[in-house]
Amino acid sequence: MDMGLSGRTAVVTGASRGIGLAVVKALTGEGVRVVAAARTITPELKETGAVPITADLSTAAGPGAVIDRALSELGEIDLLVNNVGGGDASDEAFGFLSLSDEQWRQFYDLNFLSAVRATRAAVPSLIRRRGTVINISSTSAHVPSGGPVHYATAKAALTALSKALAEEFGPQGVRVTTVSPGATRTSLWEGPGRYGAALAAAHGVDLDSFLAGLPSGTGMTTGRFVEPEEVASLVTWLASPHAASVTGADFLIDGGAVKTV
Repeated sequence: MDMGLSGRTAVVTGASRGIGLAVVKALTGEGVRVVAAARTITPELKETGAVPITADLSTAAGPGAVIDRALSELGEIDLLVNNVGGGDASDEAFGFLSLSDEQWRQFYDLNFLSAVRATRAAVPSLIRRRGTVINISSTSAHVPSGGPVHYATAKAALTALSKALAEEFGPQGVRVTTVSPGATRTSLWEGPGRYGAALAAAHGVDLDSFLAGLPSGTGMTTGRFVEPEEVASLVTWLASPHAASVTGADFLIDGGAVKTV
């Protein structure tokens, strides 16, 4: 299917690996001119043909600087994908009583306020272009026990923000949607010293054994992890004219794990 995106422009945050990198690849493959922001520019990101920008999106000035640079590179912005998220590996597996104010602040800066700041800077251009914002949230926003509490609540805030923005800017032609992946095959789960490794250690098993049993153990009826490319395909469709009447919605892509009423 031709997505009708050739010649459009996009900004993708958290673009160096995982879901962000897959989104950049999918969009550039459709002929979209992409500015890709990340703290570290990986060789894989350079190979996509996107314009890479090094930025710390957890800072107050970082997201706005990315949008300013994107406007100078692209002229206008048709699509903003707020994908950056996660956190330091050392913080990811702690319970509520172990979390300091600073850890809460860091997670909200990266997982929520980065999207607030980037969107605020991009909205004037998005209005001119009748563009689209896609926020990458998480199934943890629906099932907080599925992730560390500071991460889950920040993603819940991001999901609520999407709905509010869709209602406020929809009359001006801007669509806003949320994509909420479940357990996705990224370094968050598979990387040494990351969240998956910490959970495996807490359960007293090796990482490979833990990951092999996780999909079925969390109710994923597909029995496997979500692939980043699957999330990117959904993002690409939501960005396209084929989804012109879709706004304010939250799309779960979780292998059937989250049960909603």
